[in-house]
Amino acid sequence: MAHTCTPNKRVLILGASGGIGGEVARQLCNADWQVVALRRALDSQIEQREGITWVRGDAMNRQDVLNAARGCQVIVHAVNPPGYRHWGERVLPMVDNTIEAAIAECATIVLPGTIYNFGTDAFPLIAEDAPQNPHTRKGRIRVQMEQRLRDATALGARVIIVRTGDFFGPRAGNNWFSQGLITPGRPLKKVFKPEKAGTGHQWAFLPDVARTMVALLNRRETLEPFARFHMKGHWDEDGTQMTNAICRVARRYGLDPKISAFPWWQIFLLAPLIPTLRELREMRYLWNLPVCLNADHLERTLGAEPHTPWDVAVEATLIGMGCIAHSPIASVMAQNR
Repeated sequence: MAHTCTPNKRVLILGASGGIGGEVARQLCNADWQVVALRRALDSQIEQREGITWVRGDAMNRQDVLNAARGCQVIVHAVNPPGYRHWGERVLPMVDNTIEAAIAECATIVLPGTIYNFGTDAFPLIAEDAPQNPHTRKGRIRVQMEQRLRDATALGARVIIVRTGDFFGPRAGNNWFSQGLITPGRPLKKVFKPEKAGTGHQWAFLPDVARTMVALLNRRETLEPFARFHMKGHWDEDGTQMTNAICRVARRYGLDPKISAFPWWQIFLLAPLIPTLRELREMRYLWNLPVCLNADHLERTLGAEPHTPWDVAVEATLIGMGCIAHSPIASVMAQNR
């Protein structure tokens, strides 16, 4: 029997236990979507928690993904292999499984994009159609992912890619903010600055990214089958605004952190022994040159990009990471989400 594509508000999220996947799941729940999430570690086949239907399964298993996606009009592909040891071997098979499910369900795939796809020939201001000539292994894999997604649109799938700067947020998971700038779970004493002096850098507050994705999904029928959008997010024009915002917020809590240069020499020394540090070393070029995403297309589409002010976003992030105590500002933000 032929599959019939019928509109609904049912979405499958792959990677819902991670930073971006979890935030998108919460935002979609708040927008009255039926949210299904795939997770390997479940005691039962199906669990209901906080408005999300959790289904036991593995994004590496095609049948698991096909089963979980049944009846879904949207699939959010926010899953990454844990760590970096098998990243190259698992990323493409997982996106292929998502593509097969999207074709079967006539679904729209949403992918959180990265700037790793681009090399220095696309800098400093990057448009959606800029050439993708990455410098790194991870970037080359991301280019392949996006090409496979583009090809899938000829077979009935639709794709929305939302590309941003470096994530930060109260539940953002592993990212440069938590791994490179501060130490989570401890009162702030030191803030590291990875940028070369005077170099601009782009950040993206995770709740703003999720709100942007939800807004685009609400317009998905009006978008191109392969739609790419760049977010402006929080543009740090000289590499000081993020560290200064962290220090401003910390001082309201009686803390006085010092700003120090990021110890790149330690990364280079230990990188041969630790996979995560090898990845950080590969990405240093993104801190030595200004890299800014051109968000004109997104602003024309939405009218205005969701944007949380610097200090409110940073305060919520530091609270979520256990570096400062709860505050009224974060409470107001949570109520408005």
